[in-house]
Amino acid sequence: MADRTYSSDGQQGNADITEERDEAATKRPVTIRDIAKKCGVSVATVSKALNGYKDVSMETSRRIRRIAEEMDYHPDPSAILLRTNISHNIGVVFEDDTSSGLVHPFFSVILNSAKKELERLGYDITFISQKMVGDSFLQHVRYRKCDGILIANVNFHAPGIIQLVRSEIPFITIDYQVKNHSCVMSDNEEGGYELTKYLIDHGHRRIAFIHGEDTLVTQKRLVGFYRALKESGIDEDEVSVHDGRYNDPKFNNEIVKEIMNSRNKPTAIMFSDDFSYIGGRRVLRELGYRIPQDVSAVGYDGIDVGQIMEPALTTYRQDAEGIGRLAAQKLIEMVVNRKSSIIEEIGVKGRLLVGETVRDIRYRN
Repeated sequence: MADRTYSSDGQQGNADITEERDEAATKRPVTIRDIAKKCGVSVATVSKALNGYKDVSMETSRRIRRIAEEMDYHPDPSAILLRTNISHNIGVVFEDDTSSGLVHPFFSVILNSAKKELERLGYDITFISQKMVGDSFLQHVRYRKCDGILIANVNFHAPGIIQLVRSEIPFITIDYQVKNHSCVMSDNEEGGYELTKYLIDHGHRRIAFIHGEDTLVTQKRLVGFYRALKESGIDEDEVSVHDGRYNDPKFNNEIVKEIMNSRNKPTAIMFSDDFSYIGGRRVLRELGYRIPQDVSAVGYDGIDVGQIMEPALTTYRQDAEGIGRLAAQKLIEMVVNRKSSIIEEIGVKGRLLVGETVRDIRYRN
């Protein structure tokens, strides 16, 4: 019988397995010199083959790569960094005041899409915090040796973000444009316009708009909102605009109560986002209002949950996957071609999703 060994918790184990694990733990990592010896070629040839140089024949390159895989060769990240000054690590700066960003269906899709594209391009991601190294985003980025930074959903006027975007490190922003830097922008003005126009086309003039914080996103949606009013000849006194918060139903619910308790109640409410609509929907029902029979409503973002509710939500769906993918692609272009990358604003179109939360009141008596 094989000898037995016991772990500290009294469980019996196999001594042979333990020895194999110890041997694996102490095994020296395979180097390109080992591969060169096995293949009978020079170290330089192995290096060129593994890095895709074309001056190594296809047959030799395939053989070297196959043997490298068989020998379980893994490049040393530290050595690659010293040789190329590229870490293949991208920092992600994502700050959300409500602490729900990573589980929010819209932002999680953006970040997951960016992650998948970065991984496809051969890059890892690291979430960057001010609390990790020296109370500074920039210090954390440098500590992690990030090649570039993806910045989303932050306060761009915060000192830590200003310091970061003024540094030498390439970055891409989402839904915010830093002067002389590239960004990816959802078509927020068009989204605000299309939702407002849809309500107007269905007879609504008394519209209450609960928007989010005063950001570029909000400003653009308001431009679209007022453009639709102007085109339709609706006086701004007929509508009401309210300072709400994105992704904060609790805060926005209080505004819904104020709106519906006012003397001049709206026939339709525009919510800052679909999550806020879900919270507002409950408040409206508690107050005795039915959607859309008594009051119409629209959201923004186009998250899936809004489409499986009854009634299905009319909203503007942003192309979250496209935003994440294009941001990742542009950032890597900037990392690889620092001197030749063109500064551009990359626009990503969304689309109106027509649900069942807007009543046509054009022919109402």
